[in-house]
Amino acid sequence: MSFKIGVDGGGTKTECILVDASGVVAGRHMAPGCNPSVVGPDQARALLLEAMQAVRVQSRIPQLKLEITTTLLCMAGSQPFWRETAAQLGGFGRIEAAPDSLPVLELATGGAPGLVVHAGTGSFVAARAPDGSAHYAGGLGWRFGDSGSGYDLGRRAVARALLELQGWAEHTALAEALCQYTGLSDYAANSGLFYADAAANAKIAAFAPRAIELAEQGCGAAQQIIAESLGGLAALVHRVLQQLFPRATAGAALPCGVSGALLNRPACRSALRAFAATHAWPVQLQPITDPPIEGVRRLLLKME
Repeated sequence: MSFKIGVDGGGTKTECILVDASGVVAGRHMAPGCNPSVVGPDQARALLLEAMQAVRVQSRIPQLKLEITTTLLCMAGSQPFWRETAAQLGGFGRIEAAPDSLPVLELATGGAPGLVVHAGTGSFVAARAPDGSAHYAGGLGWRFGDSGSGYDLGRRAVARALLELQGWAEHTALAEALCQYTGLSDYAANSGLFYADAAANAKIAAFAPRAIELAEQGCGAAQQIIAESLGGLAALVHRVLQQLFPRATAGAALPCGVSGALLNRPACRSALRAFAATHAWPVQLQPITDPPIEGVRRLLLKME
C-alpha cells in the first residue's frame, strides 16, 4: 500500500497528512510550529520529524503495509535549511521541500497563471507567471513589518493607542481596547509591558483582530490603520502584476486568491478591493476558504 506525506509547517503550527494513491486522507496530525527562525534549527528538525512519525502511527494502518513513496514539505523559514533537512531524512520516500506559499498558490490558481495575497501573522504575495514559474514577494517576517500582516496591523494599532494614552492623539476606542487587552490602565504600564515581554511580537499580532473589529464598528482611527497597513501590501501586489503580467487586461482577469482569516475580514477585504479598483488590477479577487493543508494535498496528487 503506497502513501504520501504532506506537511504544512509554519510559525504557529505544523500540520501533517497521510494520503493514499488516490489522494484520500488516511491520517492527520497537528503539532507546534516549526519555523526555524522562531524555534531554532534543532527544534525545527525535531518537531518536523516527530510530526511525520506521528501521522504514520495515527493512520492505524499496519506499519508493515505502509510504504511512503513521496513526502512534500511546504515550510516557512529558510528554504536552504529545509532542503538540507529533506536531504538528511530517511524512511519517507522521495522528499521535496517547498515554500509554505506554494499550497495557497495552488488553491488560488490550480497551477494556472495567477497570484495569491496572504496575510496571517506575516504576509506575502505568491504568483505563477505565464511561463509556469513560481514567484514569492514579501514574507520578510515580523521584524521587518510585512505590510498588511497581523503583526503590522497590531503594531500600528498599539502605537496609536499608546499615543492616545499619552494624550497626544484624539481618544478613540483603541485606547480602551488596548487597556482591556493588557489589563493595564495607563501609558507607562502598557508601554513597559511590550518592551519587557520576550514574546511581545506575538502579543502585538494578537491585538490585530480587535483593531479590525473596531474598524468594522466604525472606529475611524482603526479604519485608517487598516488602509495604511494594507497600502504597503497592495503596493507589492501592484509591483508583482506589473512585472509578471504586463500584458494582462481587465477583460481577461487573472485569478487572485485572498488568503488568511484577517485579510478576509470585511474591513480588510473592502480595503483590498478599493486598492484593486483604484489601480485597475486585472484580477478577480476570490477568498480562499480551504486551509493550506488542502493545497498540500492537491500538490501531492500531482507528484509521481
